[in-house]
Amino acid sequence: MALFELDEHSGIPIWIQLRNRLMYLIDSGYYATGDRLPTVRALAADLNVNYHTVNKVYTSLEHDGYISSKRGRGAFVEKAGGGDDGIDISGDVVLTESIRQCLELGMTIDDVKNHFEKVLENFD
Repeated sequence: MALFELDEHSGIPIWIQLRNRLMYLIDSGYYATGDRLPTVRALAADLNVNYHTVNKVYTSLEHDGYISSKRGRGAFVEKAGGGDDGIDISGDVVLTESIRQCLELGMTIDDVKNHFEKVLENFD
């Protein structure tokens, strides 16, 4: 399995997929505090995505305290999970983003809860 797999047909924006994957890799300890991430240009080229897409991801991660960027040096991990908690944190991130997207569609919190319960029933 490749380190980064993006699905253009998933309905989730590419930048969100990439952001979630990087957060998971940091939270799970794959990337440790102080590790240098691939450059924006290199990652964009490797994934065949626009430079601005990767830049948006790195800016978002920096805003949330996951990474720090040093001009001319690159992006470095600021906090890494390194344990089972990383899965919980990453799950929270995915669920939070899903709820945000539902609200952007015009759903209320009660609508989201009701739909979430229906979807969960399908997994039982």
